Amino acid sequence: MIVAVLTVDQRSSRTSADRVPEAIAALAGLPVLVPFERTAGDEFQGVFDAPAALPRAVEVLLREDAWNIGIGVGDVELPVPDEARAGRGPAYLHARSAVTAAKNSPWHLRVDGDSPDARSLETTLWLWAAVLARRTRRGWEVADLVDEGLSYEEAGRRLGITQSAVSQRAQAAGIVEGRRARELATRLSTTLLTARADA
Repeated sequence: MIVAVLTVDQRSSRTSADRVPEAIAALAGLPVLVPFERTAGDEFQGVFDAPAALPRAVEVLLREDAWNIGIGVGDVELPVPDEARAGRGPAYLHARSAVTAAKNSPWHLRVDGDSPDARSLETTLWLWAAVLARRTRRGWEVADLVDEGLSYEEAGRRLGITQSAVSQRAQAAGIVEGRRARELATRLSTTLLTARADA
């Protein structure tokens, strides 16, 4: 069974507050195979088999700009355990390698796996991170409302600004580019996580 193991390590944890509980709570609504849990100190881990959920989790983490993010894609030993820390298999080894490498990598993010598509996903996530990094608080306000399904006009009414102002914020925040990047990341995640079924 091919899965994505997401191993996340808090940056500067010795000089900042513990953010792990807050991050796990922010990720709680996503469909996961094995729920996120703290695995050691300032590190937590979860397991995905739903391709669309993986990019969503990465977006939540990139938004905070506080994490080393390692994604390992590969097989896991069956049966899959109820706790992430009890899992074994290549996906876990890839995730460990990835989170270690993330500490000195662009956007503190790495993807590791046996498929060449792992590198493609990593590249896509790096480019997406560059778009997200330029968003201000106001840009995220618009992005969140658009993600809820609101039009620019409806978002403007909610925020008390004009539709033109919403459009300007959306452009500055790279909302269109971010949406395309998420779509591509989801497609690549699907390719990686369904590879065995297609073989």
